[in-house]
Amino acid sequence: MNAGVFLLPAAASSFLRHRKYNCKESTRVSNNIFCFSNQHERRFHNFPVLRPAAYNQFHITLRKSISQLRQVGRVKADAKSEPFEITTTKSVNDSLSSEDEFDSSSTVPWWEEFPKRWVIVILCFSAFLLCNMDRVNMSIAILPMSTEYGWSPTTVGIIQSSFFWGYLLTQIAGGIWADTIGGKTVLAFGVIWWSVATIITPVAAQLGLPYLLIARAFMGIGEGVAMPAMNNILSKWIPVSERSRSLALVYSGMYLGSVLGLGFSPFLIHQFGWHSVFYTFGSLGTVWVALWLSKAQSSPLEDPQLRPAERKLIARSNVVSSGSVVEIPWKLILSKKPVWALIVCHFCHNWGTFILLTWMPTYYSQVLKFNLTDSGLYSVLPWLTMAFSANLGGWIADTLVSKGYPVTYVRKIMQSIGFLGPAFFLTQLSHIDSPVVAVLCMCCSQGLDAFSQSGLYSNHQDIGPRYAGVLLGMSNTAGVLAGVLGTVATGYILQHGSWDNVFEVSVSLYLFGTVVWNLFSTGEKILD
Repeated sequence: MNAGVFLLPAAASSFLRHRKYNCKESTRVSNNIFCFSNQHERRFHNFPVLRPAAYNQFHITLRKSISQLRQVGRVKADAKSEPFEITTTKSVNDSLSSEDEFDSSSTVPWWEEFPKRWVIVILCFSAFLLCNMDRVNMSIAILPMSTEYGWSPTTVGIIQSSFFWGYLLTQIAGGIWADTIGGKTVLAFGVIWWSVATIITPVAAQLGLPYLLIARAFMGIGEGVAMPAMNNILSKWIPVSERSRSLALVYSGMYLGSVLGLGFSPFLIHQFGWHSVFYTFGSLGTVWVALWLSKAQSSPLEDPQLRPAERKLIARSNVVSSGSVVEIPWKLILSKKPVWALIVCHFCHNWGTFILLTWMPTYYSQVLKFNLTDSGLYSVLPWLTMAFSANLGGWIADTLVSKGYPVTYVRKIMQSIGFLGPAFFLTQLSHIDSPVVAVLCMCCSQGLDAFSQSGLYSNHQDIGPRYAGVLLGMSNTAGVLAGVLGTVATGYILQHGSWDNVFEVSVSLYLFGTVVWNLFSTGEKILD
């Protein structure tokens, strides 16, 4: 066998490159150890034969040949050898590192092989689960609280709206903070802040109404930074081919958080009083923060425990931003039409979503004639539908991207479904008499609405991954304003009109958003 096919370690490579030996034959000394001799029959060294990953196929053939010759104990060249130079140290080391990486991956436990980027996604999912649990518990606890403290309906409305005072303040600020110092710190701050605000809510209520309003506004401040911080983190960790799925899973945490909050709050109130809701839900945030600080990093570049293979995968996807953001280019951002498409469409989307989710129990009671218990039960169904369809839409979008469809095409298709689907089902409500069919129609409307997670909600990271936090803060500010204005406007419309008029406004905004999105949005990066 010609000895020139063997690849040797660094020491052997360096030795032979300087001596330029012409190997004539190689002799097995022990298992995988060969002694090479030159054309003058002079033995010069023993070297182990190594198997770089680049020559896997050759290695298989070589092992078969050697296994057949084990009984002989000596391997001779079948033909005259020709002068050759042993592979350089660099290529051998590179090949060895690749194979070592491959071999080591098969020896570690499965939980250590689990992708770190999806650990980050799951932690963000759980943070948003807690976020909505803490947000919706007041809608249940406000009933016994108003009885105990003698609050009027007007006072109850002020308390419910006080959350948005703080929530509006920190959308853009949270995005700037996340893009400049990192999403890990900002999200940890947000969870701690809103958890403390939740825990002190009973104390604030006992001190007086102004203190309660401040506590709820403080809670809004904490939750206001969560979405921009999360968007910043995922823009650095998640490849574009997994972007829709990851965001869909995170946002489904909000939907499931509402389900759990609405489901467990009545039980806790019945068993331990309304105070227990705030103490129980608020304390869960401290557990989450401990896990987050020990497991998460703002960027793959900052994670020393990230496996080399996953680091290369993320780097190849060009999702790791080069350098930190020092200054936000506001003029450049505001000059881009796709940015304004995000802002306008986020407003249109949240108008319809917030109205349905806020006024749905009232609609069930006034129009469908459900009692209060049934209204609460059926109010949970759209949240469950949204959790399922958001993940379904994310899987569809990422599959299309993986198959080579342009990101712009995928985003426009998914968001068009997220607008036109709800618009269609809302137009059918005025023609439906059956309560069961009406509830099914509402679930379908909200289920298709959740496809927006793979449309506009994913687009911030597409057009400007370095400024994903700021972009989401800007568009979500418009979305929150739509929720506040839409909730108030719906009350005015119902006082002077009907539910059909409420749905007509939402449908008009859905259609307007569809036109704007398809004309001006893009899936290409426009901000760097």
